[in-house]
Amino acid sequence: MAGSDSAVAVESPQTHHEPEILTDAQIQALLEEAEQRLTGANPSQQALAAASSSSSRAQGKYGIPSLGHVQVSKPYVHDDGVVARIDKPKLVPEKEKKLSETIRSVEPIPLDGKSKKTTKPSAGPEWFNLPKTNVTPELKRDLQLLRMRNVLDPHRHYRKDSSKGKIPEYSQVGTVIEGPTEFFSSRIVKKDRKKSFLDEVAADQKNKERFKNKYNEIQDKKRSGKKEHYKKVMKKRGKQARF
Repeated sequence: MAGSDSAVAVESPQTHHEPEILTDAQIQALLEEAEQRLTGANPSQQALAAASSSSSRAQGKYGIPSLGHVQVSKPYVHDDGVVARIDKPKLVPEKEKKLSETIRSVEPIPLDGKSKKTTKPSAGPEWFNLPKTNVTPELKRDLQLLRMRNVLDPHRHYRKDSSKGKIPEYSQVGTVIEGPTEFFSSRIVKKDRKKSFLDEVAADQKNKERFKNKYNEIQDKKRSGKKEHYKKVMKKRGKQARF
């Protein structure tokens, strides 16, 4: 095969005629036919082949030059040979530097109207201006004990608690003050008064005995069928056999 810049000569192996000269348009048509045969019936591949052929033709027609390496921004550190110097106008301002070095408390941004409503300091006049609940460990224990009040007095019926263990958003802890019409015998003795509801329940002797008996019952059920339980049963049988 021999050729020049604008044409290519093709020599047939069977005949010894003069080589056929193909133009650029014919060569491009042959290349497109070869690409269509390779891609087959896939339309997406045909579109890619057409795009590549059009881009190659555009490059040959217009001659798009390649971009050279151009430095967009200059470095802010200059080396004088011995000392490295910094371009001060390009540094971070002192105000912004102080903000980045100090610790700040970032408040969450409310996303909807519901979160804005929860920022009220009180429940409003319809609920006697109850303040927000000050959650403390003592308050958590007292609320937990109130939810389990049926354990303290199993013979008394209490309404089912539907709060599912949630702490109320607005609440307040108060102190009961005896009125002038109440007699002294109906009041709680000072030595029985405690700081919290949990301390009063824990100091009650009846509740202590009930909790102790309940604990022993649970432990007996857990120990039944084990080695210790088997030894007790065999010991009882030995005593009965003697008598």
